[in-house]
Amino acid sequence: MALLAGPVALCLIHIAVLLGSCFAADPFANFELEVSYITASPLGVPQQVIAVNGKLPGPTLNVTTNYNVVVNVKNKLDENLLITWPGIEMRRSSWQDGVLGTNCPIPPKWNWTYQFQVKDQIGSYFYFPSLNFQRAAGGFGAFVVTNRDIIPLPFDTPDGDIVIMIGDWYTRNHTALRAALDSGKDLGMPDGVLINGKGPFRYNSTLVPDGIQHETVNVDPGKTYRIRVHNVGVSTCLNFRIQNHNLLLAETEGHYTAQQNYTSLDIHVGQSYSFLVTMDQNASSDYYIVASARFVNQSIWQRVTGVAVLHYSNSKGTATGPLPDPPNDAYDTSYAVNQALSIRLNVSASGARPNPQGSFHYGSINVTGVYVLRSVPPVMIDGKLRATFNGISFVKPDTPIRLADQFKVQGAYKLDFPASPLGRPPQLDRSVINATYKGFIEVVLQNNDTVVQSFHMDGYSFFVVGMAYGEWTENSRGSYNRWDAISRSTTQVFPGGWTAVLVSLDNVGVWNLRAENLDRWYLGQETYMRIVNPEDVGNKTELPPPDNVLYCGVLSHLQKPQKTDSSAGATILRRSELYLTLLMTFSAAISVLL
Repeated sequence: MALLAGPVALCLIHIAVLLGSCFAADPFANFELEVSYITASPLGVPQQVIAVNGKLPGPTLNVTTNYNVVVNVKNKLDENLLITWPGIEMRRSSWQDGVLGTNCPIPPKWNWTYQFQVKDQIGSYFYFPSLNFQRAAGGFGAFVVTNRDIIPLPFDTPDGDIVIMIGDWYTRNHTALRAALDSGKDLGMPDGVLINGKGPFRYNSTLVPDGIQHETVNVDPGKTYRIRVHNVGVSTCLNFRIQNHNLLLAETEGHYTAQQNYTSLDIHVGQSYSFLVTMDQNASSDYYIVASARFVNQSIWQRVTGVAVLHYSNSKGTATGPLPDPPNDAYDTSYAVNQALSIRLNVSASGARPNPQGSFHYGSINVTGVYVLRSVPPVMIDGKLRATFNGISFVKPDTPIRLADQFKVQGAYKLDFPASPLGRPPQLDRSVINATYKGFIEVVLQNNDTVVQSFHMDGYSFFVVGMAYGEWTENSRGSYNRWDAISRSTTQVFPGGWTAVLVSLDNVGVWNLRAENLDRWYLGQETYMRIVNPEDVGNKTELPPPDNVLYCGVLSHLQKPQKTDSSAGATILRRSELYLTLLMTFSAAISVLL
């Protein structure tokens, strides 16, 4: 028996080591999100809002770099649903991106499980519903990716972490807003601004009615907090400020910034920032936290202001008096541009990996392709109000693009998106950019619309190398920042101006390029980049469709009825439990044999 025990024990040790490495490699984080309607009155008017797990905003999802994230989404709405994760790059797996070009929607009363890895990422993000204007009704929450312990922060560890979600808000529900756009109308001025799903503190009895619940952020004197701020609104840029407190900018959308103080910062729709804020005031009273509308007529838009309260634990009274002033730049167009360009990359800090963020020398790489995307005010196309890039208003696909590729579906889309504006009438189309894997492209966003816009790219971060008013020309490249431009996934483009970004196309898949302003996006101001590696062997650069892939459009006949507890999340959880059980069993067997 002793002679047999040696080889058997050795075999069992090998198996145990293998199972241990599987179980201990990159951990899983499992979440359940139930998306449903509730009635709430954030601005004092009862309305239908979209809650996640019964709350607005939804829960914050906290994970760590390289975690495998499993999110089972239950659709309790009466319409289709997808959740998207802007800024999360979904490396090799655009199947998880949560927009109609990559995913079939989750039908009402169904659930679907997202599974993705936050590979080599850190930072502040959020999630939201991407269909049918639903974000205007809620459905959003924060998504935080923390550093691994072996990667030092480029600042002292904060004493606490605070999430603040700001956004303009309408008291009409999202279906009414959608109907207005469908009938060719403008949405008009929002009814207010919410901070963490709540209306403004009553700083002014004329502008703010009684009975509105406001947000209070509790802090201790002398401590420093990391405050993560996300603009999850419909279409309004908001200026964020905290009365009598400096905002030390530290990170934006997954990249550490050169640290500098701001008294206020413009946060455009879809953007995320983290600030280090030290509670260094005397707490003679509470302090205002303000998010007010920018680039509008302030006297008319005065009520479009969110106000929360910063409450010290030793505060001696409530916040009183006027709000801290917003930037006074009505006649100075350079102020906002200069502030945006002042946000730069911390090139010496490590991000998700040990190497410094500045080790990728983007400024010395040859550009392989240039795309100029021009936006103009919405126009009528075939009797409908539509928004465009380069004269094309995107028609949402019936069959997701990469799924159509897998099943060789003909005519699902076209690979003919123009690299620059064409002199032809605007048109409806499913025109997609045919991008080249491993290419390095320049995208110029020319905003000839009348409103400031946010531009977002899924699957990537890009370097914001230039920004100015006027028409972009090739001579504009002389102003580009080729050393420490901030890397992010959402950037502003001022009306009558341009923004230029550089991006390395190293992530295979289909990726959405869109206006983050919900009205423009809904009206068709988007397209996709299709990036394929023809030399891929063994799914090294792109994962196959997930086992739980949904089918729609011309592939609807392949979709099977959903079974209870059929989610990938339950399967993955059972696998994790199985690995642990087997590991314990083999460990026990080894101890007996030895």
